[in-house]
Amino acid sequence: MPSSGGEITPMTGQPASSATAIPIGGLVQLLASVVLLSSAWPLTKIALAAGSTPLWFAEGRAVLSGLTAFLMLAVTSGLRLPTRRDLPAMFAVGGLQLGAYFALAHEAVAWVPAGRTAILANTTTVWVVPLSLIFLREHVPLHRWLAAGLGLAGVAVLINPLAIDWSSTWIIIGHVFLSGAALSWSIAIIVTRAAKPHLSMFALLPWCFLIGALVLAPLVWWHAPSGTLGDNPASWWALGYIGLIAGPLGTWCVMEATAKLPALVSSVGFLTTPAVSLILANVFLHEPFTPDLLAGSALIMAGVAFAAWPRRRKA
Repeated sequence: MPSSGGEITPMTGQPASSATAIPIGGLVQLLASVVLLSSAWPLTKIALAAGSTPLWFAEGRAVLSGLTAFLMLAVTSGLRLPTRRDLPAMFAVGGLQLGAYFALAHEAVAWVPAGRTAILANTTTVWVVPLSLIFLREHVPLHRWLAAGLGLAGVAVLINPLAIDWSSTWIIIGHVFLSGAALSWSIAIIVTRAAKPHLSMFALLPWCFLIGALVLAPLVWWHAPSGTLGDNPASWWALGYIGLIAGPLGTWCVMEATAKLPALVSSVGFLTTPAVSLILANVFLHEPFTPDLLAGSALIMAGVAFAAWPRRRKA
């Protein structure tokens, strides 16, 4: 099943009514990606606290997820070599959404709390809105502009600049890295929707993880040659869950949702990931619940509801 944008395509000659339908399958995959990936940041924080080096953990999860994806496709006889038409989306996802995103976000999580990391690393809407307008020429209905505004307002509340230690150079660098991670993911979203690969995103998954691992390898060698995955069981349990389950399945759901849904809908939907991550960070890391957490999460959820709300079709 080619992942070429599905029922939703950029506004390039198609009727306006066809561009407003939201495929249920894309929304289900978006929800699954949120559930799977939201658990990754608290577990990553646990692994780093147990002794894992950030870049080593990122490389480990990329390699393990790639091997899992290869095995899944080999067992189902779905392993295919990518075609020339698949290369733009494959390199965008592998190099940017996985390689660059993993490198920047995993380095940042060593300096920034897990909940805040999940917020900033998933603010793709900040970049996707202008990029989709410029490069995809997607028509953005008024209710989706409202969705983006609500989602970003929720992120602004959750970030709470007053809680940031602006005197710490490393914390500021961590926030810059997280903004770069969100930009990398946003560019991958735009390229994936524009490229229309021949193979399904599931078939491209192992190759994307391979590219991501290759991008991370020189960074690991240069920046953390004496690093480690840690010798604490907590590190290995976290790596196993993320590498075997959350990583491959969550990334596949992200890729499919990105290809099927309008860019703004998918990016606003991904904003629910930090809200769920904050809840999990409270449960596992005892990061406190605060009024800004509740208010910000409510705004994000409202934004997601507006983004997914079907627009009435014209006859």
